[in-house]
Amino acid sequence: MAPPSYSDIGKSARDVFGKGYHFGLVKLEVKSKSASGIEFTAGGNTTTDGGKVNGSLETKWKCKEQGVNLTEKWNTDNSLNATVDYEKLMPGLKLTLDGSFQPNTGDKAGKFKTEYKHDRVLFNADMNLSKSPVVNLAASLGHGPYALGYQTAFDSSKSALTKHNLAMNYAAGDMTLHCTSNDFKVFGGGIYLKNNSKLETGITCSTTVGGGSNFAIGCKYALDKDASVRAKVDTNSQIGLSYQQRLRDGVNVTLSTNLDGTKLNQPGHKLGICLEMEA
Repeated sequence: MAPPSYSDIGKSARDVFGKGYHFGLVKLEVKSKSASGIEFTAGGNTTTDGGKVNGSLETKWKCKEQGVNLTEKWNTDNSLNATVDYEKLMPGLKLTLDGSFQPNTGDKAGKFKTEYKHDRVLFNADMNLSKSPVVNLAASLGHGPYALGYQTAFDSSKSALTKHNLAMNYAAGDMTLHCTSNDFKVFGGGIYLKNNSKLETGITCSTTVGGGSNFAIGCKYALDKDASVRAKVDTNSQIGLSYQQRLRDGVNVTLSTNLDGTKLNQPGHKLGICLEMEA
């Protein structure tokens, strides 16, 4: 089994803090699949303070025999995006071409990506298609429960490497530890623990050389097979609470709120609701 990619190191702990929270948003997402296998995802959201409504429509088509996946997306900013994946060139190798187009302005952008998986190594690279491309490179090596990752970027306009990031992961059954270093200036780490079949806990911390530090703890608890609650708090006294309920198969609703612990008696707290439907 291949090690986690560099971007996935620490993902289990980050998911405890990121998933299930929609502060300040009213969000709707609908997914369906046609008889021919084409997947459709339509969604929209707006802010609870009366901001503009954003929407998108995405279609995904997979041809397993040819190893080709095609994804197209349009949003209400009138931006068109398309992604083509190809996975049949050689075992473990995936090639991706991303493109975007703005009909109103004529702006175009593209990016070429590669991913190679092996039992003990995973390599990622991407390059934006421009006159002076920036090439992002990342690799992770795995041995047993350990994984070590490195990420860098080469800016062709400067002919220089612009970042040096390191990450380490240790997975032992229901517990996962990770630590990171960004340019040897920002250091972080975290723990993910699946305490039992109902409770998951995450802890993250970070510090900046010559700057401040942050610490956060969060958890997810399954009340039953259809309902769960989430909670998180950090050293800035930001408190997040979330309740998710499955109303029926394929229909989920999530209510969440963010409370500023330093201003409990003042306005400014955020509420959010998300309705997800899948057929």
